[in-house]
Amino acid sequence: MSEEPRVIVTRPFAGLCFMGVCAVPDATDDEVLAVCNAQNPSGTTLGWCLVVRDAETAGPHGAPVACADNPNRVHLMVGC
Repeated sequence: MSEEPRVIVTRPFAGLCFMGVCAVPDATDDEVLAVCNAQNPSGTTLGWCLVVRDAETAGPHGAPVACADNPNRVHLMVGC
């Protein structure tokens, strides 16, 4: 059985400038952004460049939450 990827794109489009990912909690911002930019390029000059890790930064886009399918993972929003 193969190991699940550390970062998985779950919502390629969450509004105009955000997407959702499911990741292991220790995935770095660079790791998350690399997967996002490789699998689902934003089309903007800077590409995906923001990983939302706290409720204060999230605003209306959603704070990180535990994954319902795997409690050892977290769902994050990524912005461009």
